[in-house]
Amino acid sequence: MIPTRYQNLEEARARFGDRVDRLAPFLLRGDPLADAVIEEMEGAPAGRGFSLLDKALRAPEPRGLDLPPAMRAYLEWASYVPAWVDWDAVRRGGELLLRSGALGGAVLGTYSLVLGYASPGGNKPLVFSGQLVERAPRRLGETSRFVQATAQPGGLLRTGEGFAITLKVRLMHAKVRQMLSRSPKWDTATWGLPVNQHDMAGTSLLFSLVFLEGIRAFGLDIDRDESECFMHLWRYSGHLIGVDPELLPASEFDAWSLAHLIRATEGRPDDDSRALTHALFESPLRQAKTAEERRLGALRRNVGMGFSRGLLGDELADALGIDRTPFVAAFHALRAVTRVAEQARKRSPAAHQKAIGTGARYWEMVVKEGLGGAPAHFAPPTRLSRAA
Repeated sequence: MIPTRYQNLEEARARFGDRVDRLAPFLLRGDPLADAVIEEMEGAPAGRGFSLLDKALRAPEPRGLDLPPAMRAYLEWASYVPAWVDWDAVRRGGELLLRSGALGGAVLGTYSLVLGYASPGGNKPLVFSGQLVERAPRRLGETSRFVQATAQPGGLLRTGEGFAITLKVRLMHAKVRQMLSRSPKWDTATWGLPVNQHDMAGTSLLFSLVFLEGIRAFGLDIDRDESECFMHLWRYSGHLIGVDPELLPASEFDAWSLAHLIRATEGRPDDDSRALTHALFESPLRQAKTAEERRLGALRRNVGMGFSRGLLGDELADALGIDRTPFVAAFHALRAVTRVAEQARKRSPAAHQKAIGTGARYWEMVVKEGLGGAPAHFAPPTRLSRAA
């Protein structure tokens, strides 16, 4: 069975050959290693399983801990570093993300996330979680924290924050997959398995290839070595979060090849796509409590929509219900300014290091603001309000 969300198959086969049919089964595949941990946690008192996982992730080595079998297997699997991982490339990939700074934050919020919402099949688990409007700022804050932790020096080492957060997010996905699979409202014939391998790979591309494309569009000058290091960072992150090895691009070329195939077989944005996008851009206004905050919120919304339209193009922006706003000029103006600044950075190693430090401080600030002082625990959800 091929889920009906997988579309335009004859046209896609003419372009991609039998790769179309080789990708299709991943719409029905989950993550057995993480799924087993969630099943195991069900038999424990509420919160105990996650507390035990958190303790194990803080320990330098899980072998001496008294862990249930599935959790032990999960952590031992994650602790093994594949031979292809190049730690210097991982570090340099993280530096690129950090130096992207505010431009990277804009790309994450107005391009990567929005393209994820545009997928009419891939967006369904998020829709079933409910609270689309109320949770929009928190979702962005938690996503920023995940990205920042991934990019930090040593973040994906066994004792790094990025490593721990990634393994927790993987179990969040597994819990959502379990709950939606049990829900009578979930339509497998249409959408495939909840949080399936196809969509996990697509999400990894949003943080890697799409992000890279976005910061380039804003004028950042990125050489071939930097871009490949960035892709390597997210290849390892994708490995840790449970993406099937067949769907982990080893290069930017591989990533573009997979992205083009996914886009060719994807339907147009639906009403859920537009609702998620609307909630994201309206969140600054909904958070405002004073007249001044409302003024700034409206400005942030309009600039965000302008950036998004500049990055997405008019056709997709229209399909997502993003306003046609004169603030798209801000995208083009910022790109011109960035290109000039990049010339100075490239001529000076000191300026390059300063850009990394400035960008890192931006990510710290935006995470603090986005989370509003409430730490992100990345615990598996206990319910999905629209799945019952």
